[in-house]
Amino acid sequence: MMRIRELSRKLSALALVTCALATGGSGCKRAENDSGLPRAETLYVAGRQWGEPTTFNPIQSSVQWPVNTINLMYETLLLYNPLTGKMQPLLAESFEQHEDNVEVTINPNARWSDGKPLTGWDVKYSFDLGDKNRGLPMGPVWQYITAVRLLDAAGKEVADTPTDTPDYPRRLQFMLTKDAVNPLVVLDSLQDVRIIPRHVFEPMIQKVGLEATTNEKFDKEPVISGPYQLRQYSSEKIVTERRDDYWGNKVFHDGKKAVPRYVVHPIYKGNDHFSIALRQGTLDMSSTFVPRIWRKTEKGVHAWLDKAPYFTPTAMPMLLINVKHGALSDAAYRRAMAFSINYTDIRELAGSNYSEPLQPGIILPFGVEAPFFSADDAKQYGVTHDVARAKQALTEAGYKSVFNEKGDLVETRDKNGQRVPTVYIKSPTGWTDWEAIVKIAVRGMREAGIDAREKFVDGGVFWNELFKGDFDMIMNTPASPPSPSKPWSRFEAIMTTRDFAPEGEKVYKNMGRFNDPKAPGYIARIDQLLAKIPTMLDQAERVAAYRELNVIFMQQQPTIPLMYRPDQFYEFSTRHWTGFATGQNPYLPPQIPGERLGTGMLWSLKAVPQD
Repeated sequence: MMRIRELSRKLSALALVTCALATGGSGCKRAENDSGLPRAETLYVAGRQWGEPTTFNPIQSSVQWPVNTINLMYETLLLYNPLTGKMQPLLAESFEQHEDNVEVTINPNARWSDGKPLTGWDVKYSFDLGDKNRGLPMGPVWQYITAVRLLDAAGKEVADTPTDTPDYPRRLQFMLTKDAVNPLVVLDSLQDVRIIPRHVFEPMIQKVGLEATTNEKFDKEPVISGPYQLRQYSSEKIVTERRDDYWGNKVFHDGKKAVPRYVVHPIYKGNDHFSIALRQGTLDMSSTFVPRIWRKTEKGVHAWLDKAPYFTPTAMPMLLINVKHGALSDAAYRRAMAFSINYTDIRELAGSNYSEPLQPGIILPFGVEAPFFSADDAKQYGVTHDVARAKQALTEAGYKSVFNEKGDLVETRDKNGQRVPTVYIKSPTGWTDWEAIVKIAVRGMREAGIDAREKFVDGGVFWNELFKGDFDMIMNTPASPPSPSKPWSRFEAIMTTRDFAPEGEKVYKNMGRFNDPKAPGYIARIDQLLAKIPTMLDQAERVAAYRELNVIFMQQQPTIPLMYRPDQFYEFSTRHWTGFATGQNPYLPPQIPGERLGTGMLWSLKAVPQD
């Protein structure tokens, strides 16, 4: 594989020759970013890669861009449209939900980049890997399915023995677990699990084993189904190139190719770098936090909406609390913390006023979740910013705050007069909006008499500590991506005990170890509601169940929601490209190319002629 500088020299030479032919030898303007890639054919996107790439293996959990996004290289069966709340076809041309299964039918035109058809055998193999190895990205769904069955056109089950026959199976049934019926999770997996080529992975795993296969980088012409192929990467950028023979061109785009020949992800160290690159026009799209975006309009930088809140909120950043750590096991202490935080400052100062005012609980009071939100419950049980209430809650629970002569907090003591250890709030270094949120939260807690401090850590360290529970409190956005299972999946991500594990063992839900099923005070009703809601068909019944679950959350305060925000920010520059989806022209949701449905934008962009 040639190095990126060599590729850049060759592409630059090619661009100059092409320009000379087109202009009669009058010469061409050098690419603004000096990368050698033709600027009029290159889309620069960012926000999904924060360090030097290490692997592009689709069965890795910590995979790099563009594999950590979905559908640029490895595609999913379906796509969820958060604008409509509906599922749309991709590798699967259709799906049906039945009482005991969810059935999908593969598009007969789907092909791998080596020309082989993408079949039901590939899909079954992709999911079956998770049944045998629950630590893989496709593993969690196997709590809710018992088998993936292959069917022929007549509905008869087909043996799982791939052949070269053109009459390959295209129908599959995902059989629901009888004692844990949950079609919501299955639908989530159909728009989330990357389908991999069986004819590549199966012989490799049989030869060297799963662990060795998982450690492979897959950085040299991997066999993929998506529209762009990995070409080069370095510590500075990752380069993908358009596949002109992509199967979806004919099926979804009337035979047209994606417009940009290259989609490139530059690698920056922090949000400020992304913001500057957008203003300068060296970056075309980003899903990072860009403060005060209205001030950048004159530079051609825009968001989904052209006025506040500028973005469509779909997620809730929170402070996850490790309830196994000292006073954090006390719901009264946790609620006092929640009372102490100035959510208006977070929204306006840290969040650039990019969302509506926060309401108590973890149900979004707008959009598709609005029917489940109760303003009456929020008023009766919820927590809002009130320093006096925070101090009162501490006093009533037996805590005492010690301040010095200047009014600065010295320490917090428990009901036995013992010092409560300092609570450290972790967040990744360089995530400027999160850093600002943590500072505001710490300031409010200390004012109320709670000994808290911020602790910013390297991004790689952050994720490891999050999953192992190595924190007092930590920033996170549980169940962030829009999906068919909202708001259930947000409750489940925070409160489930299904995969409960002690601190030190990796878990990917309930990282705060809330509601230990083996400890005194276990609230069985939480797990009962989480199990029951996905099976409910009656809307009134679901509303009642969600209200009850939200009240329990507000009473227990296992996390502290901080604000509303989009799952991914959506900013773009019109200096080199136009045709982006917007709130005024919502032909696609606010997702950048390479991120789910946003990939479809690559067929609608238009290059801006440069002087």
